[in-house]
Amino acid sequence: MPKYIIEREIPGAGSLAYRELQSISQKSCGILNDMGPKIQWVESYVTDDKVYCVYIAPDEETVRAHAEQGGFPANRISQIRTMIDPTTAEI
Repeated sequence: MPKYIIEREIPGAGSLAYRELQSISQKSCGILNDMGPKIQWVESYVTDDKVYCVYIAPDEETVRAHAEQGGFPANRISQIRTMIDPTTAEI
């Protein structure tokens, strides 16, 4: 199943309190449960003014539907084509 990176512009995201992040996470998980097993949240990275989320989903429309239901911004959705890491450099 395809994997996506979602860029969410959220000013001040890096300053959100743990309880705020927990509430956002709970809301997201509730929507995911309602949508069924076809979409999965893998992890997210919080920076100063953005959150980058990794999802597994059948298509971009499913990712966008999750964002719309939760009222989450999805400023950019990009399908991950492949992954590389330091071991890719090894011969």
